[in-house]
Amino acid sequence: MDQLTDLKAILHSKRANIYYLEKCRVMQKDGRALYLTEAKDEKQYWNIPIANTTVILLGTGTSITQAAARMLASAGVLIGFSGGGGTPLLMGNEIEWLTPQSEYRPTEYIQGWLSFWFDAQKRLKVARQFQHGRIDYLRRVWAKDKDLKTEGFDVDDEDIAGALANCAAKIDLAKNVTELLVAEAQLTKSLYKAAVKRTQHGDFSRNAESVDDANSFLNHGNYLAYGLGATTLWVLGIPHGFAVMHGKTRRGALVFDVADLVKDTLILPWAFISAKEKTTEQEFRQQILQKFTEHKALDFMFDSVKEVALKGGEI
Repeated sequence: MDQLTDLKAILHSKRANIYYLEKCRVMQKDGRALYLTEAKDEKQYWNIPIANTTVILLGTGTSITQAAARMLASAGVLIGFSGGGGTPLLMGNEIEWLTPQSEYRPTEYIQGWLSFWFDAQKRLKVARQFQHGRIDYLRRVWAKDKDLKTEGFDVDDEDIAGALANCAAKIDLAKNVTELLVAEAQLTKSLYKAAVKRTQHGDFSRNAESVDDANSFLNHGNYLAYGLGATTLWVLGIPHGFAVMHGKTRRGALVFDVADLVKDTLILPWAFISAKEKTTEQEFRQQILQKFTEHKALDFMFDSVKEVALKGGEI
């Protein structure tokens, strides 16, 4: 088995790590990818297990060598540039992804995706499936996650069950994407209200520019979900511009569509729980990454996109 095959032995959907790095230099040394930190009296090298890594976010005070970028590319690792703590993303709203330039990626998924994408009704049909998938995933995860139940997030509670059922009904009745977006927003608003009640958060208004803990954690967690979405689409070879929900307002919006499959389920409750417990940004990030792995978020994204692509919108 050659070096490239070794590095890509672990499927992206099974990889465990997302790294956020700051104030360090990423380099290649002795056939390994490392990052170097400089303390007052010494330099320290830390290994990056690239064969088991999906995304590396480079924050403030970072640099990367050409040799390291080449090694990361050979392992199929996405590299993104971001601000402090993983946010804000550069260029205002987007990470400038450096995607490994292998020409030997599958073509069946992009061909299947394009077979329905130019038909507005088929796009709407897929958008509905994504929204139902989002609700089904939340029901499954919240029903079995003991940590969430301990914090009061029970999918059988009247307010949560009612919000999910109401949204599911609106999805089926939606005549266009705008109505789907409204239903999505209303569900998220209801879940915010449920989370505020369970964590005794007090007044809350979702504002990406706000600096309070809940909003900051929501921003941070959402960007981690965007990294998973971008990874899924790159591996399957589907360009980010072929969205089914957000395409009219956002460039590269398919990343947002895919990330939305898991955001309300995993990011939303833990943002409020972490705000209540006054956890650090690093502790919150570790919690989210653990939940991504525990509930196989990347697997779910892959399965959802592949199912649609392989059926060509004939759901």
